[in-house]
Amino acid sequence: MIVTVTLNPSFDRTIDLDVPLERGQVQRAARAVQEPGGKGVNVSRALHTAGADTLALLPGAATDPMIVALRADGIPTETVPVSAAIRSNTTITEPGGTTTKLNEPGAILTAATATALLDLIVSRSADATWLVLAGSLPPGLDTDFYARIVREVRTAAMRRGTTAPRIAVDSSGEPLAALIASDESVDLIKPNADELFELATSLGIGVPAIDPESLGPDDAVVIDIADQVLAHGLGGILITLGSRGAVLASTTDVVRAEAPRIIARSTVGAGDCSLAGFLLASERGADAAGCMAQAVAHGAAAASLPGSRVPTLEQANADAIAVRRFPRALAQ
Repeated sequence: MIVTVTLNPSFDRTIDLDVPLERGQVQRAARAVQEPGGKGVNVSRALHTAGADTLALLPGAATDPMIVALRADGIPTETVPVSAAIRSNTTITEPGGTTTKLNEPGAILTAATATALLDLIVSRSADATWLVLAGSLPPGLDTDFYARIVREVRTAAMRRGTTAPRIAVDSSGEPLAALIASDESVDLIKPNADELFELATSLGIGVPAIDPESLGPDDAVVIDIADQVLAHGLGGILITLGSRGAVLASTTDVVRAEAPRIIARSTVGAGDCSLAGFLLASERGADAAGCMAQAVAHGAAAASLPGSRVPTLEQANADAIAVRRFPRALAQ
C-alpha cells in the first residue's frame, strides 16, 4: 500500500479559458470544475484510478466539502479533524497550456493537531510500502516537520522489528531544505528543475544562470546539480522537466525519459501524476527505466486532460515513452 500525506490540502477550482487571459478585463470562462487537491491527494487519486492500493492522510473535518468530495470519488481517506475549512486554490488555464495558480495559505494547525497527525501517519505507515510526503506545510507547523515524520516512522518500525516504508518527498522551499539538511535520508525526492536548483542553492551548491528564453537547463547541467544534491543522503531524485520529460538520478543509474507530443490542456497536478506513475511501476516490480516510462506517461497524460483530472492506465501508455538508461560507470 502507498500512503500519502498532504498536510496543506486544498479544494482546487480550475477555470478554463478559450482565449488568453487579459489582466484587468472581464472574461467569460469556457468551463470550471472543482476537485479535491493537494500534492499527496493528487498522488492518491492517480494511484486509485490505476487500481493501486493507496490511503490519503490529511487534516480536515469529515463534513468539509473537500473531504466529502474525496470520499465520494472512492479515495480511501483518513483525517484528523480541524475546525477551519480546507483552503481553496484557483487555477486559470489558457489555450496552449499556460497556467496561472492562486494558492491560499491554508488554516493554522495547532500543536495538538500536529501531534495527532504524526500519530496517524506513524500508525498507518506500519503496513505501507511507500510513504509519500507531499506539498507545502500549513501555518503552525515547523519547517522541520517532514524530518520529524521520517524520524518517527522509522523509529516506530525499529520498535516493531519491521521494515520501514520507502519514503518519497515532493515538496520545495524551506520544508524540503530542512529535511535534506537533517540526518534523515529519504529514498526519493521529486522536484522540477526550478525546485532542484532552489534546493541546490540552499545547500551551498553553485547553480548556473539559465536563459529565461530557453526551454530550461541542459540535461548535463541538471544531472550535475542532481548528483551534488544526491550526495546529501538521498537514494534518488526524479526531476520533472515538463514537455521535455524527466530525469532520474540515483546512486546506481541515470535514466532519461522523453515526453510524448501532446496538446497540453492543463499542467495542474501533472507532476503529482508523474510521481504516482513512478510509484505505481515500482509497486509492480519495474526497474528504473520502467518506473521512468510510467512516470512520464502519467505526467503527459495528465497535462492533456482538463483541470486536475488524473489519467487512467489506458491513457498513460508507458510503452510509447522513449527511455535511455546509463549505468553510473558510463554516466559520470
